[in-house]
Amino acid sequence: MFQLCYSSKTTSLDHTILNDLRDILGEARDFNVRHNIHGVLYFSDEYFFQCLEGDEAIIEALFQNIQKDRRHQEVKLYKTKKIETAHFNQWSMKYVNRKSHLHHYFKQKGLDGLSLIKLTDDELPHLLKLLYEIDQDSL
Repeated sequence: MFQLCYSSKTTSLDHTILNDLRDILGEARDFNVRHNIHGVLYFSDEYFFQCLEGDEAIIEALFQNIQKDRRHQEVKLYKTKKIETAHFNQWSMKYVNRKSHLHHYFKQKGLDGLSLIKLTDDELPHLLKLLYEIDQDSL
């Protein structure tokens, strides 16, 4: 099992972001079900954070497509790794939006505006734990 996490900034305008989020989630869930990929997508303050888990070759190819996607800019790849079991295996793509306790976590880290681009690899395990424990949101 392989894990890849990244963050990026949206290129969407305020009036199109909800439609783009719906499209991204729909595409991700469809693709992931067909390819046995699991993960979580977090969106807040113009930033995405996504963690993907599954077959390494499929995830690497998927990430190449994400980097070319017009809806993403400033893509930052975090450390990839092999994992024993998927953390998000209950979801083809869990969706989490801005939550107050995540906001508090980022404030503690000195990250203004929830700028996910500033996260470090060392901070990922705690963020992933929080994202796992938070209830899934709907758009």
